Amino acid sequence: MEWINRTRTIKLILIIFAVLLGVGSLVFSNSLVRDLAREESARMEIWTEAMRTFNNADEGTDLTLVLTVIRGNSNIPVIVLDNKGGIDSYSNIRIHGTDTLGYLMHQAAAMREAGHIIRMDMDEPGEYYDVCYDDSLMLKRLEVYPYVQFGVFVVFLAVALFALLSMKRSEQNRVWVGLSKETAHQLGTPISSLMAWTEILRTTYPNDELIPEMSKDVHRLEIIAERFSKIGSLPETTPENLGEALQRVVSYINRRSSEHVTISLRQPERPITVRMCSPLFEWVIENLCKNAIDAMDGEGSIHIHVAQTDERVFIDVEDTGKGIHKSLWGSVFSPGFTTKKRGWGLGLSLAKRIIESYHKGRIYVKHSELNKGTTFRIELKK
Repeated sequence: MEWINRTRTIKLILIIFAVLLGVGSLVFSNSLVRDLAREESARMEIWTEAMRTFNNADEGTDLTLVLTVIRGNSNIPVIVLDNKGGIDSYSNIRIHGTDTLGYLMHQAAAMREAGHIIRMDMDEPGEYYDVCYDDSLMLKRLEVYPYVQFGVFVVFLAVALFALLSMKRSEQNRVWVGLSKETAHQLGTPISSLMAWTEILRTTYPNDELIPEMSKDVHRLEIIAERFSKIGSLPETTPENLGEALQRVVSYINRRSSEHVTISLRQPERPITVRMCSPLFEWVIENLCKNAIDAMDGEGSIHIHVAQTDERVFIDVEDTGKGIHKSLWGSVFSPGFTTKKRGWGLGLSLAKRIIESYHKGRIYVKHSELNKGTTFRIELKK
């Protein structure tokens, strides 16, 4: 539990750092864009003054510097309007369509609305021109660039996190698979010996009542070894009677649980057939029941409900235990998560793998309330 919380904290810190870095880059880029916009506005002030000087010049005025300033504007769109609102001249504007005058008037109105207008007063009283201008193409691109940059950064961060999580999950899967197969291998030899010894005992003491019970326990060990051996390889699923599989689990748990624990199974009268690997599926139900017994401290009730639609089957395992806080509903299936003093915290993680990877279904916490109980739901295709 502490390991999971520590890992979550590290992930959260990294995400916050990445977001702050992205936001910082966005703010800095926007600051540069604002500075460039102010620079372009100042350039237009100078250009307007040059135009005023040019229009008011007489034959003796040196216009070399004025013409240099006017011709120097090669990227800022400009429309000059006379005092009656008509088009006097324009530059750096690409005309779209055939109605040149209409397009220019539309662009001039947009420039006015954006506040990009400078009044150019002439020497004669009442005579003036309005210089309307727009942001240069480079400035417009720079205005969009920070958001594109931030979007690319977010996508890259998401891909990196997904890759890291996938690598970690793959590594964990290899560990669990190796552990499972090694456990099955180590159990194989003693189970074979026990099977042989029970056969000898059955032959030697044919009337002994304990030997059949020993055989059941040995068979149980054989099933457990088979379950471990199937982890990591794609088990073959076959059409099975769901009710019979659940009944076997209920019978097994009833025999090995306290008399203070009651287990009930409610299912439709007609048999429900689903494709499953019975040893692994029964393992999942057993694990949910055992976790429920631990959560109830050995005293309470477990209800298994089966419902169906035209395409899916729902198995709810409900207990009257301690419950799970809602913030932990998604964490209970993480490897290593456990609220018990003993245990590895692998049961629900393996259950999720069995249901989702092998049976193409879903398993999740349907409902839980502290000190009242928890309901896990399994969904399978019919």
